[in-house]
Amino acid sequence: MDAVVKTLSARVDEHVAGETRTITRPSREEAEAAVRTLIAFAGDDPDREGLLETPKRVAKAYAELFSGYGEDAGAVLAKVFEDVEGYGDMVLVRDIPFHSHCEHHMVPFVGSAHIAYFPSKGVVGLSKLARVVDVFARRLQTQETMTQQIADAIDDALQPRGIAVLIEAEHMCMSMRGVRKTGASTVTTVFTGLFREEPAEQARFFTQVRLGK
Repeated sequence: MDAVVKTLSARVDEHVAGETRTITRPSREEAEAAVRTLIAFAGDDPDREGLLETPKRVAKAYAELFSGYGEDAGAVLAKVFEDVEGYGDMVLVRDIPFHSHCEHHMVPFVGSAHIAYFPSKGVVGLSKLARVVDVFARRLQTQETMTQQIADAIDDALQPRGIAVLIEAEHMCMSMRGVRKTGASTVTTVFTGLFREEPAEQARFFTQVRLGK
């Protein structure tokens, strides 16, 4: 079976914004050949000893770095705990570390996500919020899109009375290339429900996120 996976290209249905697009996923051999081409384009010899196994390693690493394409945020959030003794105040998980890749230059951006919501029907396990971050981070992304996707996934699964998502990250496309401004951070937010309608709740969210920093 593994040999089939390696030698045959695969057709994959991708669901984006309500549309289903069929993409052709190259075989492992085709991916490795592309890496060899990029090594040569960079100015090195893909046949020298230190680089002989690099295409294979890169293909393997890509399967891990972009594993989010094979995961479903809805499935991660499917288990809802309704028996929470009437708890209805803010639930906040802060400082969730992540790494993703910019879809414009395919270089990393690294940071933290902070997620809060006001329960309505119930709550999810706290680790599930961290897993949802990884589902979307392990894809080619923009930080803005990723922030909205996390909020939408939580809204679909829990239908809470309000959601707050704040992401702060450093983008290597700014640090390593281009303007080369190391240490510059980008902050994106999405607020729904009570967090958007009640300034006091939004302020409380920011206070809790910054608490202890």
